[in-house]
Amino acid sequence: MTDATNPATRPSNPYLVLASAIVLPGSGHVVLGLPARGLQFLFFMVILGWVTTKVAPADASFIGRHAGGFLIYALSILDAYRIARIRHAIWAQRSHPDGNGTTSGAKADI
Repeated sequence: MTDATNPATRPSNPYLVLASAIVLPGSGHVVLGLPARGLQFLFFMVILGWVTTKVAPADASFIGRHAGGFLIYALSILDAYRIARIRHAIWAQRSHPDGNGTTSGAKADI
């Protein structure tokens, strides 16, 4: 588990978290050290997927019948990537407070 508050501990690569969240729902949160949050997303994905199967018309496509689950899946991917990017940005700022080690091109004294 990484700690974003400790500048010596490098957080997980945001792209690795994004890839794992895309491949297996909830795994991006597990990589970030937030397994309970990943489990919550999985729970609501299953519940809303089930609800939309009961509410959707019979002639709806597979995506349409499970739209609630796919919505939560997409939100889970975005959430895991956002957390990873924020942790990485905090780590980069704390490890290079003067801005010399970052590639943003922005100066710290602006």
